[in-house]
Amino acid sequence: MEKLKLLHPIKINGKEVKELTYDANEITSEAFIAAEARKFRAAGRQGVTAGALEMDYSMHLQLGFAAIVAVNPEIDYNDLSRLKGADVAAVVRIGRNFIMPSAVEESTDDSQENTSGNE
Repeated sequence: MEKLKLLHPIKINGKEVKELTYDANEITSEAFIAAEARKFRAAGRQGVTAGALEMDYSMHLQLGFAAIVAVNPEIDYNDLSRLKGADVAAVVRIGRNFIMPSAVEESTDDSQENTSGNE
């Protein structure tokens, strides 16, 4: 589980929240499908297919929200919709990292493959 420190705290259930815990590994297939539905509702384009998932920033945002809600059942998606500024971008990165492996992970995988071969 990781923590996201908020630059702009929000009120959730009457309390000021300055950081949110999240775990993208807790996003289920059901949460993934629900994220897509929320994305379309938010955009007002139900039933329209999106482009490449890697470039779908609205989906990344919804997946970031799902990673937060997965480990904080007392937090509602409506609470998270009050995030603003750089905090929104940080949540988008959580969702993007769920979709795309980071360069660090890819580099580590390549290094491990190269050292385990016959050299």
